Amino acid sequence: MEFTLTEEQEAVAQVAATIFDDLATPARVKEVERSDDRVDRHLWSALTTAGLVGIAAPEAIGGAGLGMVELALVLEQQGRRVAPVPLLWSALAAMALARSEVAGARALAERAVAGDAVLTCALGTAGAPGGPGGASGITLAGGRLSGDALAVPYAHLAERVVLAAGTTLVLADPGDAAREVAEATDHQLVTHLRFDGAPADVIGGPDAVTWVTQRAFVGIAALQLGVAEEALAQAAAYTSSRFQFGKPLSSFQSTSARAADAYIDIEAMRVTMLQAAWRLDNGLDPGTAVEVAKWWAAEAGERVVQAVQHMHGGLGADVEYPVHRYFLVGKQLADTLGGASAHLAAIGAALAAG
Repeated sequence: MEFTLTEEQEAVAQVAATIFDDLATPARVKEVERSDDRVDRHLWSALTTAGLVGIAAPEAIGGAGLGMVELALVLEQQGRRVAPVPLLWSALAAMALARSEVAGARALAERAVAGDAVLTCALGTAGAPGGPGGASGITLAGGRLSGDALAVPYAHLAERVVLAAGTTLVLADPGDAAREVAEATDHQLVTHLRFDGAPADVIGGPDAVTWVTQRAFVGIAALQLGVAEEALAQAAAYTSSRFQFGKPLSSFQSTSARAADAYIDIEAMRVTMLQAAWRLDNGLDPGTAVEVAKWWAAEAGERVVQAVQHMHGGLGADVEYPVHRYFLVGKQLADTLGGASAHLAAIGAALAAG
């Protein structure tokens, strides 16, 4: 693929960067983190008004009709500011509903794109251990759901949840489940949902599960890229201004070498994520592209935030200093991806079979 962005894609990235930079300041993120629902509703309103929630949704439901590459560019900017909004999950659920013929599905998708409804996803073991959007042990029988969907993001305020019940994609009301809200590693709220014969609408089969799961993983990889980028930028600024023995820390070989390794990791995360997104947008068999992007995001993403934490020394452990949040979010995203070792095993198995 050609990794140079088009003018339209650069414009999307710039608009997203402006909104996140202006509204998701460290002070604002800290304030939202202490709120009851942990969601920046002012930022969410700005994103919907700018059309970024529906950037990859079809024009028929009010979206911009672009693709996963463009959504990934927006998510990258969200990651740079560790902004607490349900962008990936609500956008992804709307995109999945737009492909369905279920009565009311498109109307709900339109409301999500317009910002009038928040949606979420629990895709569970469909793609990897842990799975994107919460581990799911859901079964479907006679149009009724039973079982547990664990750690579902933003389910405490979502109107509907798109669930993977085995190889069936369904739409359910989280209000029909017993709910337990918990705090994740990154201080965001997740919800454990327990269904016991709750009604559900089937919105797709195995292909639909694969379609939405692949895009979820690419979206998480894009978020992780933004987290790693900004974390390294903060480390560069800190080590350039912090002096030891009369010289900036950035001039020491061990510091500069570790920063260089982190930069290489970030660029590998970028090209593998974009390649996977591009292949999905162009209807190409992704092969191992999504798995490779997942591996880099989990392995290198976690490695970068750990390196940044170390480069900040004791200041990195100060919870009042912004960089600690990048470490927590980076760890959370790596865990959500399911762990690097599982992805590496999947890549090896696919290559051996091919």
